[in-house]
Amino acid sequence: MAESSVLEKLDFGALSFEQQERLRQFKIKTRISNEKYLRSHPEVDLLLSDFLREVFLKRPTDIREFAAEHFSDPGLQKKIETQMNIHI
Repeated sequence: MAESSVLEKLDFGALSFEQQERLRQFKIKTRISNEKYLRSHPEVDLLLSDFLREVFLKRPTDIREFAAEHFSDPGLQKKIETQMNIHI
């Protein structure tokens, strides 16, 4: 519900048509760039999948602490490398 009150305050006429079009093109280029990056770095998908799987299995009460511990695990790199070799 908080989102609707925020949207009510937005001034959709604040940008000219040209500015809106440039923003739209920027968003498209950014999404394409992000997609290319993710396709060239499959380890990102494995990192996120592994993290989400652990979150769903362990259901931590403090997600920030859990994430910090998960991504600072010294064995994480080896784990992802092993998964990369399995998926290749």
